[in-house]
Amino acid sequence: MSGGTLLLGYLLLGGVAGTLAGLFGIGGGLIIVPALVMAFGLQGVIPEVSMHLAVGTSLATIVVTGASSAWGHYRRGSVRRDWFLALLPGLMLGAVAGVFVAGGLSGGLLGLLFGVFILLVAARMALGRGPRPGGLQPGRGTMGVAGAVIGGVSALFGIGGGTLSVPWLTRCGATMTQAVGTSSACGLPIALFGALTFIVVGWGEPNLPPGALGYVMWPAFLGIVITSVPCARLGVRLAHHLPARVLRLAFAVLLAGVGLTFLF
Repeated sequence: MSGGTLLLGYLLLGGVAGTLAGLFGIGGGLIIVPALVMAFGLQGVIPEVSMHLAVGTSLATIVVTGASSAWGHYRRGSVRRDWFLALLPGLMLGAVAGVFVAGGLSGGLLGLLFGVFILLVAARMALGRGPRPGGLQPGRGTMGVAGAVIGGVSALFGIGGGTLSVPWLTRCGATMTQAVGTSSACGLPIALFGALTFIVVGWGEPNLPPGALGYVMWPAFLGIVITSVPCARLGVRLAHHLPARVLRLAFAVLLAGVGLTFLF
């Protein structure tokens, strides 16, 4: 496969991931990771490293896309700084720990776990289960533990963290606007520390393809970030004009198919 064809594929992937992220309000990692696994397979990357490379590259792209999203929410006053700072130590430590857990797993087992996770997300979308509002008043210790769980799981699967942090913040009494805004800010340290740790963990891996630095594939990173940010804005616009239930069910079916592919 030629370099031009690969770059075109990465640009297309970034566009699709960004559009779906804006359309459904989910992190692009749920799309980027399985698509990259497929792309790396077409390039001849061996299965033992392709899953780790996909997760690390996904986190690297979220550093850029997440920064753009977090800044936009911060400017609109929808980031709860007190909650973000309480979660931050756990987010960073959890992200690093999640990467080391991923590094200790085989590519097959990591893919299996990702398949289970994505099926759970698909089931929640299909059932229309949104986060339940609550009035928890967690202390800094509880927030730190929650941050560690959110950071660890998110880094393990190469996602930004909104799948876990939005329900948690809503349970803590945040409005949906505050939950989404604060979650976008939380995704930035997860992605940054996760991507850097994937570079370190994968450093010197002999089976990596050209263009990879540790478990981050830089040509894929560049292609995805170029198109994902503007296409995310397109997805947001589409979300206001298309039937939400039909779209949610269609996307849940897509995720279920991807999850079953990883399982079987």
